[in-house]
Amino acid sequence: MRAIAEDLGAYAERLEGTWSVEIGPSGPVLAMVYPSKRHEGTIRRICKQLDAQLLGTHPGHICASGPEIEHPAISRMRRPDAVVIPEATLDEEGLAVDATQALAVVEIVSPSDPSNDYDYDEKLADYPAMGIPHYMIVDPRTGTIQVHSDLCKGRYSNKEPYIFGDSVPFGPWTVETSEFRRYGRDG
Repeated sequence: MRAIAEDLGAYAERLEGTWSVEIGPSGPVLAMVYPSKRHEGTIRRICKQLDAQLLGTHPGHICASGPEIEHPAISRMRRPDAVVIPEATLDEEGLAVDATQALAVVEIVSPSDPSNDYDYDEKLADYPAMGIPHYMIVDPRTGTIQVHSDLCKGRYSNKEPYIFGDSVPFGPWTVETSEFRRYGRDG
C-alpha cells in the first residue's frame, strides 16, 4: 500500500492544486485539498494552545500540522490537521511518523465536502485502530466539536459533544474554543 501511495504522491506533484494521499480501509486515496482561511485559523489556534500546555504535561512533544502518521501493521496512513507527537520524530528519516507515537489527533471538517463522512466514519475507525488515545473533530459548518477517547478493543468507548465557545477537555489538556469561527458566518 505504501508503494502505491508514494506513486500517487509523485503523480499528484505534477497536478495543479494541493493534493493529499492517505491510506484508508479501501487502500490509497488521492484527494484534492481546499484549505480555507477559517480551517487553517482553527488549526493554528489549537496548535498554539496545545503547544503551551504540552510544555507542562509532555515536555518534548509538540502539536504539529502537516506530518503524515502511519501504522504499517494495519496498512493505514493519515494526514491529520494536527497531531501531538514527540518533536524529535520530525528529525527522523522517512516520510511518516509512527502512529504509535501520537498522543492525539485533530481533524477540522472541511467546507468542501458536504457529507464529510470521512472524518466522522473512516478516521473515527482508523485512529483508535492505530492506537491514538485522543481524537477531536471540529466542525465549523455546525459550530460543534466531538472528543473521542478511552481506547477499547480498537475503538473509542467515550464520545463527548461540545459547541464553539466551550472550554473543551481533550486528554490532559483544555482547548478554548471562543475564538473558533464557523464557515460562512461573521463573528
